[in-house]
Amino acid sequence: MAVRDFSSQRVFLGADLVEGADIVATADQANYLRNVLRMSHGARVLVFNGRDGEWAATLEHDGKRGARFAIGAQSRSQETGPDLWYLFAPLKRSRLDYMVQKAVEMGVSRLAPVITQHTVAERVNIERMGANVIEAAEQCGVLRIANVAAPEKLDRVLAGWPQARALIFCDEGAERADPLTVLKDVPQGPVAVLVGPEGGFSEAERAAIRALPQAVALSLGPRIMRADTAAVAALALVNATLGDWR
Repeated sequence: MAVRDFSSQRVFLGADLVEGADIVATADQANYLRNVLRMSHGARVLVFNGRDGEWAATLEHDGKRGARFAIGAQSRSQETGPDLWYLFAPLKRSRLDYMVQKAVEMGVSRLAPVITQHTVAERVNIERMGANVIEAAEQCGVLRIANVAAPEKLDRVLAGWPQARALIFCDEGAERADPLTVLKDVPQGPVAVLVGPEGGFSEAERAAIRALPQAVALSLGPRIMRADTAAVAALALVNATLGDWR
């Protein structure tokens, strides 16, 4: 694995990346790099687009306010990461921001809000979630950009569940208390983690989830966690047993 450079500013670009390319920065990027970070003309940055790996680039000032990126050599090839979805009942704004950022850091490939009976915050700002995904990837050296799905009701999600993907759902009523033992029995392959709302799943929802052949109930221990904390705990357990921490 290539050595990562954590000293250079990382910037997400939507354009294709190739050595010698000249890419115009957005107004927000130019303002942030020039006026907030005070980066000088000729400064080194790292750029990525979620498809072509990471590239060294030179920041060039363009007029009084603009900026451009002169693309140099590739510094890291594209990484895929685990085939890991994260499904969650939407949270209030600040806690949702935190949860999205941590899920990206934990390597999820897809973020999917699900509406449950006890969901409090049913309105989800998909654009804001997408911006948080990019910001987290920029800050943490992640090369893959997680897909953000539109909110969908839990019953519809379960009705269309992929046959080959295991569904690990966090359930305080799980019969087996040791989460590592439970996860070691799950076949290797595509996996998803589901965390419910603060009020938990209704009995009907728990029954519907458990009826799914791919579903596995996972206990997160004797303490009740908030949903954003449960996200980090569950994703860490899954990465350690089924993901790319092994």
